[in-house]
Amino acid sequence: MLEVIILGIIQGIAEFLPISSSAHLIIFRDLFGIGSGINSNVELAFDIALHFGTLLAIGIYFFKDFINMIIKGITKGPKDSEGKLFWFIVVATIPAAIAGILFEDIIDGIIRSNYVVIALSLIIMGIIIYLFDRYMKSNKTLKSMTIKDALVIGCSQVFALIPGFSRSGTTIAAGRSMNLNREDAAKFSFYLSAPVVLGAVILTVLKDGTMDIIMANLSIFVIGVLVAFIAGLLCISFLLKYIKNHDFKLFMWYRIVLAIIVFIMILK
Repeated sequence: MLEVIILGIIQGIAEFLPISSSAHLIIFRDLFGIGSGINSNVELAFDIALHFGTLLAIGIYFFKDFINMIIKGITKGPKDSEGKLFWFIVVATIPAAIAGILFEDIIDGIIRSNYVVIALSLIIMGIIIYLFDRYMKSNKTLKSMTIKDALVIGCSQVFALIPGFSRSGTTIAAGRSMNLNREDAAKFSFYLSAPVVLGAVILTVLKDGTMDIIMANLSIFVIGVLVAFIAGLLCISFLLKYIKNHDFKLFMWYRIVLAIIVFIMILK
């Protein structure tokens, strides 16, 4: 149960910081042995349950934003700034949804245990995030976003299927590449995660045997979701405050150090 709590904390933090939650869950479980006692047939369902916890955190933290966007998106459409943002989220979700349905199982089978690819992804995306943040302008807000911006950010989510790239990292980097300011790039990244994670949760639950796995291990699923939810709420608040006065250099160096540790572990 302690390991379940640790994994919940890791998911809550790594889902929103641009450091890749999927890579962290794999590294801490497979290389550091935290949660290694969880049966292999439970792992994927448990990881999705942790994502559900962070989905709840997004829903609660941005509850008013989502309600306003949905209502105005349906009643007023793209003529309203919040309505336009709703439809941008819909459009940006499509590429990742298609890629997830077509390739997620293949990627999980090939890359999920390929620690070299995961480590290299941590390094590559860490550098990309830092460079885009440092050298791109910050002259756009959510209100001045275009459909092109939304599509670019949405397409970037496809890379997040590879553990190590990070969904939040790729979408924030893509937002910065389109000159969105840091805070709004992060907010759109958070908004965009809701439908993607919700879709992944629904698809996993609908798979044969998933509900049986959940019911047979109900206590660890409930604790994992609750811990990921609380950690996620705290992390969203932290990141939005942190990036007002700081760049993404800290996250780049963290990703590089973690990748080096992974290389050392697999070369032993």
